[in-house]
Amino acid sequence: MIVFGIAGWSGSGKTTLIEKLIPQFTERGLSVSVIKHAHHGFDLDRPGKDSFRHREAGASQVLMLSNDRWVLMHELRGAAEPTLDEQLRLLAPCDVVLIEGFKAAPVPKVEVHRQSHGKPPLWQENPHVVAVASDDELDCPLPRLPLNDGAAIVDFILEYARKS
Repeated sequence: MIVFGIAGWSGSGKTTLIEKLIPQFTERGLSVSVIKHAHHGFDLDRPGKDSFRHREAGASQVLMLSNDRWVLMHELRGAAEPTLDEQLRLLAPCDVVLIEGFKAAPVPKVEVHRQSHGKPPLWQENPHVVAVASDDELDCPLPRLPLNDGAAIVDFILEYARKS
């Protein structure tokens, strides 16, 4: 399984890039999963729905399913957030896992960087960044990938994984 991060500051375009990469991987016959870290709370549920009521009543996990999909919600209730390794073990087997966020996790990453965003590049401080995807000219010792060329970025990720 190839595990590769997409890192960058909030609003830099990480999600948009991942949306471009997934079809590129699947067109090559590879299955893809995504782990996204949210720094703020989130809820997929709505007050009043049965599953929300179950969680509010104290259920540790609620599994919801339909003909189209299923989701397992796990309430931490003060427990530590699972590590990245623990999260990877929860996923069904796949060929590629793209990780959005987890800047400090020790997995290779492509940084999404836009100078217009006004934030410093991550690659200068983060040894796990192995390439930078940008639409700007950068003075950077790492490979620079064209931000809008999903195929080129997938080529880089697959070649990097092959060599590692």
